[in-house]
Amino acid sequence: MSDGGFIDHTRAGYDRIAEPYADRFHDHLRDKPVDQAMLRAFAGLVAATGNDRVADVGCGTGATTVLLRDLGADAVGIDLSPNMIRLARRLNPDIRFTVGCMTSIDAADAGFGGVCAWYSIIHTPDDRLQPVFDEFSRVLIDGGLLLLAFQVGDRPRILREAFGEPVDLTFHRRTPEFVATLLAQANLRVHSRLIREPEGTESTPQAYLIARKAL
Repeated sequence: MSDGGFIDHTRAGYDRIAEPYADRFHDHLRDKPVDQAMLRAFAGLVAATGNDRVADVGCGTGATTVLLRDLGADAVGIDLSPNMIRLARRLNPDIRFTVGCMTSIDAADAGFGGVCAWYSIIHTPDDRLQPVFDEFSRVLIDGGLLLLAFQVGDRPRILREAFGEPVDLTFHRRTPEFVATLLAQANLRVHSRLIREPEGTESTPQAYLIARKAL
C-alpha cells in the first residue's frame, strides 16, 4: 500500500468514528495501572533530560496527552484526524493539539525531550516503519526518549466496520524484537520493555517499549 493509501484510510476511518471513539476510549487509562506506570516512567525519564517537551504523536482525543501533562511534561498532541483533534481540543482546552502526520512531523530537529506514540504506529505498514522511526529520532534531542505501545503478534487485523460506520483500518501486530531492530537503525536504543497479557476485550499481549536516542 502506498503512503497515501494507509494514511488516507486511517484518517478517514478515525474521522468517521471520532465521536463514539471518544465516548468509549477517552478515559480508558483510568483502569489500567500498568499502562499508567509505563507513562509515568517515561515522563520521569524525559524530565531528567532537561527538556520536558513531549510530542504525543497519534494522540487521538488526547487521553495520553493530558496524562503526560499531569505528570509534568509540556505535552502537545498531534493526530492525522481533524475530527479527533477537534474533540481533543474540546476535551482538553488547556493543551495544544494540531493536525499532523508521523511521517513528517512539523517540528524542528532536536526540539523534543520525548515522543510518545501510544498505539499509533499500529496502522503503519512494516515497510513504512523505518522512516517513521527516523522522523521520531530527528525531532528528539540527543538522550531524548521514545515511548511506543502496540499489540504483539504476527498477523494483522483488518477492520471494515466500527461503531456502525464503514472503515478500512489495518492493525499491524508485531514482536518487540522486530520493533527494537528498526529502532536501533534510527539510533534509538531500547531502555525498557514490558509485555502485558490481554485484559478485558483485548485478544493479544500488549507491548510497551521505551527507547533512548543515543548521545
